[in-house]
Amino acid sequence: MTPTTSPFAHNASSVRKLMMQVQIAAIPALLAHIYFFGYGITIQWGLAILTLIITEYALLKLRGRPVMPYLTDLSGVITVTGLVFCIPPESPWWVIVSGVIFALVFGKHLYGGLGYNPFNPAMLGYAFVLISFPAELTQWTLPSDVSGHHIGFMESFQMIFTGHTPNDLGLDQITGATPLDQVKTALTQGTPVFASLDSANFNDNQIPYGWASINIAFLIGGLWMLYSRAIRWQYPVGFLGALAGVAFVFHSLDPSQYAPVSFHLLSGGVMLAAFFIITDPVTSSTTPMGRFIYAIGIGLLVYIIRNWGAYPDGIAFAILIMNMFVPLIDQYTQPRVVGYKK
Repeated sequence: MTPTTSPFAHNASSVRKLMMQVQIAAIPALLAHIYFFGYGITIQWGLAILTLIITEYALLKLRGRPVMPYLTDLSGVITVTGLVFCIPPESPWWVIVSGVIFALVFGKHLYGGLGYNPFNPAMLGYAFVLISFPAELTQWTLPSDVSGHHIGFMESFQMIFTGHTPNDLGLDQITGATPLDQVKTALTQGTPVFASLDSANFNDNQIPYGWASINIAFLIGGLWMLYSRAIRWQYPVGFLGALAGVAFVFHSLDPSQYAPVSFHLLSGGVMLAAFFIITDPVTSSTTPMGRFIYAIGIGLLVYIIRNWGAYPDGIAFAILIMNMFVPLIDQYTQPRVVGYKK
């Protein structure tokens, strides 16, 4: 018998079919992203796919592995898709290229390929570019509802490859801090949370323009994956429940210093993480209780980093930290074997 590693396929399923389901579920969020932030994400995704093909081909050849079976299992496509959603849509082209290369080399092939990697490749690549290029990663394209301008395809192409904005627009007019960064920076300057939530980046319900709709779109895709049993319920329930619970407690204690639950759930990449990132079958826990503990740990770490860490969002770092604890979690959450008595 040949030893194999996760992810395992059941019920006439396959890795390719599972990855395709995840990719399809991300389409609503992609459309919402284009509507609010323009076509930059489509250019970044194309760059990421091209980089993926070249890098995977080179690495598989160096490792003496057949190219097509591994290149067409779509696992790499899911990695770059998760990474693309995390970076600013008009960031320079070399940001996504370097992020994809790092994710594939150090997050996947260095450990032996799919099934052997201990860390989530997409989050490893994102953490790399976030630390390496902080200036480029903090200037997000503003939603069209805020900037008053919907960036076209050619405008995005120009900004990504040349760094120049359209002639009639300044950089400060179409880019700015994310809602998470805005609130965190305002707190350091003594501005209470409710004052930040009344700014132009938020609607009358104090929900961030654009970001909330994209998170809801990810939620819709995630619910479809739950219905089709492509992912397990313990991941989103544990993660969102922990994040919402701790946010509710701290907001109740001091609303001026801690944002409400809706802000935490609908800002940043929360729904992307809940349904598309932490559900990675390779780097997450494999037991029912372990999945729940793993997800709760990520939710708590995200809140801690958001409020007391150096970064406005902590999803990537929270996932990578919990990836390290997966073997320990699995060891102590093994389900009881039927018929076995202690």
